[in-house]
Amino acid sequence: MPVFNRGECPGHSQYIMDTIYSEKIIAWYMGHKRDLPWRGIDDPYRIWVSEIILQQTRVNQGLEYYLRFVGRFPDVRSLAEADEDEVLKYWQGLGYYSRARNLHRAAQTIVADFGGVFPHEYKDILSLSGVGEYTAAAIASFAYGLPYATVDGNVYRVLARLFSVTVPIDSPAGKREFARLAQSLLPSARAGLHNQAMMEFGALQCVPSSPDCIRCPLQPQCKAFEQGVVAQLPVKSQRAKVQDRYFNYFYVICDGCTFLQKRTGDDVWKGLYEFPLIETERQISLDELMTDRQFGRMFGDAGEVEVQAISPLMKHVLSHRRIFARFVTVHVRQAGTFLASLLRVPLGEVDRYAVSRLTDMFLESLE
Repeated sequence: MPVFNRGECPGHSQYIMDTIYSEKIIAWYMGHKRDLPWRGIDDPYRIWVSEIILQQTRVNQGLEYYLRFVGRFPDVRSLAEADEDEVLKYWQGLGYYSRARNLHRAAQTIVADFGGVFPHEYKDILSLSGVGEYTAAAIASFAYGLPYATVDGNVYRVLARLFSVTVPIDSPAGKREFARLAQSLLPSARAGLHNQAMMEFGALQCVPSSPDCIRCPLQPQCKAFEQGVVAQLPVKSQRAKVQDRYFNYFYVICDGCTFLQKRTGDDVWKGLYEFPLIETERQISLDELMTDRQFGRMFGDAGEVEVQAISPLMKHVLSHRRIFARFVTVHVRQAGTFLASLLRVPLGEVDRYAVSRLTDMFLESLE
């Protein structure tokens, strides 16, 4: 069979080549796939939950959270009827908490607009909060066998190398090109199986660094291997600027209780609870912190403030931010106006509230 460059190949020959790619990847998948609880099922709810968890989480970490989450919220209705604070508590530690809020909101939409039955049509799935084209394609193909190709980070990498595509994956042109390529390879009769195989192939075989190309079943057809550019693909054009932020938390002890506030606004950890916070533009000394006007607003009418401990500076890296935080443990005899406006929590009950991983690490250090 003659080998053509993509785009030069006559239609019938290209169809044959696309079929070969799919058959080889599916054959590899059947012999190498991981045994995961969201595979081999057609429950759209559980597939949906697993896909949202795995958007920004590795499988080995996400597995435990998945089992715990569906154990508490086994179906759409149980999730829709839950309180948001509880949903966030079950998500605690996974990060990117907007995912949990969107899950909760979408579950309520399914109950309100679809009678509690997960939608069957791609466009309806896509309309749900937090569901993009990739997730909608995954649910549609895995649960219902609909012919929509999934394109995640793993698939981008496989396609970029297989066809030596140098268009940046984070550009509009790149997204269109990779979507077209992915759809062209998709066998409509085995859409779900093919999509699973493509993603697993990228996760285990065509890995980001030092892939085992010698044992790769697609090596004879791989343009990047032929050209010696495997390590250079895929290409990204945008590099997000990382912002440094400095958080000074106050773990206030007053008569066997402490104080929490809920984060609001469009910022990190929205909807989670935290200790009273002063954010500064740089790392400052304790003396500087205690003369800050925000400190006076917090503790000005709380009487004597006794600083009992200061945690080491903790660094927490998010996608576009580096959080530098420290926790100052203080004792006050009375709450005062500001603290009285916060949620007063017995010291032994703080773990009932959803907090950031950073705050959870501090609480663990106290234990």
